[in-house]
Amino acid sequence: MNVTQPVVRARWCDIGRIADLVTETLAPTGLGAWLVPDERRRPTILAAVARIWIEYALLFGDAFLLPNGTAVTVWFHRYRPIPPPARYADRLTEACGGHLDRFLQFDRALAARRPTEAHNHLALLAAPGPTGSGHAAAALAGAQQWMDTLGLPTYAEVFTDNDRKLLRRHGYTLRGTVLLDDHTTAHSMWRLSPLRRGRSSRNVRSPVRGPLVLPDNNPSTRWALR
Repeated sequence: MNVTQPVVRARWCDIGRIADLVTETLAPTGLGAWLVPDERRRPTILAAVARIWIEYALLFGDAFLLPNGTAVTVWFHRYRPIPPPARYADRLTEACGGHLDRFLQFDRALAARRPTEAHNHLALLAAPGPTGSGHAAAALAGAQQWMDTLGLPTYAEVFTDNDRKLLRRHGYTLRGTVLLDDHTTAHSMWRLSPLRRGRSSRNVRSPVRGPLVLPDNNPSTRWALR
């Protein structure tokens, strides 16, 4: 499979689709179960929290979809400290209810290890189908090309060996580990910009795209929170 197929920049109207990809793939994972032990309420809570961060990324970052809508990457431009999402404490409380402490613990653990130097942060990678489908690789390769035009390093947190291997194939190196609990560890990864140091960069915007074509197959089964 050609993993360099283009991606398209997500728009506000794509938030629902992105939230569905994140929810449908995170819900059956160990991380999803740790965040929301209540299996019945898990999809609703994860969707509400995902929407907060997706909206935020479209204001302070970017999101890129494969043209058929089967995979997405969500990024934050951390050129300098950025404010939290609007009404974040209230919205998170409303979304999580009794599971709020897990999400706050998760936020604190990742934020404590996040680089302070300017970088672009790969926060979410949601990909459909089995691991070998190539969708995750295609989404990452296409989005990484966009990020490289900005001339800054990129950073991510991964939770599985497969995701760690995927990012290594795209030039990321292991930076450290983040222990969330006795069973959940995040690996932080770093990728230097391929552009020459000191070379100016520009934020190239994507061309006008056609309508998003949604797949007819089953919901996603792979997800990584970065």
